[in-house]
Amino acid sequence: MVDGISKSSSCSRLNLDIVRNYSQNNIIPNVDVNVSEIPLEKCLDGWTYSNEIYQSTIVTEWDLVCDNKYKLPLSTSINYIGVLVGACISSQLSDRYGRRPALFLMMILQTVAITAQIFSPNWEIFCFLFFFVGAGEFSNYIIAFVLGTEILSPKSRVIFCSMGVFMSSAMGYLAMPAVAYFLRDWRMLLIPMAASGLIYVPIWWLVPESPRWLLSRGRVEEAEAILIGAAKSNNVEPPKAIFTQAEIDDTMSRKDKQYNFSVIVSSCNMFSITVLCSMLWIVVTIGYYGLVLNTSNLNGDPFLNCFLSGLVQLPAYIIALLLLQYCSRHLCQSSTLFFGGVMILCVHIIPTDSEIVPVLLEILGRFGITSAFCVVYTFSSELFPTVIRSTAMGCCSMAARIGTIISPFIIYLGQYNKSLPYILMGGFALCGALLCFLLPETFGKPLPETMAQMQLICRGRRKKAKEDENGESATDYQNKESRL
Repeated sequence: MVDGISKSSSCSRLNLDIVRNYSQNNIIPNVDVNVSEIPLEKCLDGWTYSNEIYQSTIVTEWDLVCDNKYKLPLSTSINYIGVLVGACISSQLSDRYGRRPALFLMMILQTVAITAQIFSPNWEIFCFLFFFVGAGEFSNYIIAFVLGTEILSPKSRVIFCSMGVFMSSAMGYLAMPAVAYFLRDWRMLLIPMAASGLIYVPIWWLVPESPRWLLSRGRVEEAEAILIGAAKSNNVEPPKAIFTQAEIDDTMSRKDKQYNFSVIVSSCNMFSITVLCSMLWIVVTIGYYGLVLNTSNLNGDPFLNCFLSGLVQLPAYIIALLLLQYCSRHLCQSSTLFFGGVMILCVHIIPTDSEIVPVLLEILGRFGITSAFCVVYTFSSELFPTVIRSTAMGCCSMAARIGTIISPFIIYLGQYNKSLPYILMGGFALCGALLCFLLPETFGKPLPETMAQMQLICRGRRKKAKEDENGESATDYQNKESRL
């Protein structure tokens, strides 16, 4: 019985040997024998799948149905575990060996893993490779975000963080259902996904290393060369001395210091900010991926639904750009989470007989959460210093995987109570809207280079003590930021 309607099972059948015996003895079903009493057996001869929408998927190729149905969500979980491990390793590589080497290493890993997936002989090999796809795909996303944040000026940084990173991601998301509409075999669909890795090749000659990272590692001449080249490209006369001798001496004195996860734990201020940012990332991720996963529950063409769910992201990123340019980070983060949370809560709380109103409210909720997703990246990157920024962002990304793993189960709760997923996602979003006010404000302030330059959550400490620890005044720090 499915929704009160009697339907044939897709996972079991009547025992064929018994049915053949009854047939040979001319026994009439439901007259001479009760059919419901005939024992069942598994579908030993395989399954026949509909080709109405897809020609081939991993489900149809490896029979991930019935007793093997759990393998489909497990495949996604393995990919998310890869994202978790990749974020941990790549953040360390990025802070130790540079943004560019780590970025291209993760790009190569992603491209090679997707290419190898095309030739997967079985589900186990597919999942093994899917782990490395996850490790590469999200890691290069985080590293590229950090690299762009450190290279660009404050005004350009905001545009890059919203339009450059997230808008490009949205365009790729919109292209996916269009390509999948014409390539309905999963192996064929992986070919253009793997080929897109060729776009990365020219970036090696176009994108320089982060001058902030080079300076933090004592490679002053390389940092100066990049800054002079950038000035010439913008028709700006660079100063004769990019960095003062005092700044160079300060940099050389701490260039050999290694920064890793232990630094985050050892500093109370750094640990507090990292925990609060991680909680924000979890809240945003639960709402974002929860609504993404719920797209499959909508009626209609799956390709069109996927396209429309991506289309709503475009205006969301534009709004995020405007907010980031003109408003404080507290206002940006709280307003987007508050709007998204209220819209999600209203989906099933507002009584209505219309089928359009809940869908519209859910779209508006995703609009707000998508904007919040964009803001939390920018907000977090501005809080952490250059020497540990990639590692700290990696911690936030790893924490976000908790939200990614939880979100499918939150949607699953809708089978028991349709309102419950929306109450949980909306409630978490409203909590996040309040949580962000515990973080320091970063709007209009220079990016911190060292641990001492981080803003303090506890504002009771004296500013002079911070300057003494840092070795430079706020004015000197602002001047260095201007030159960078």
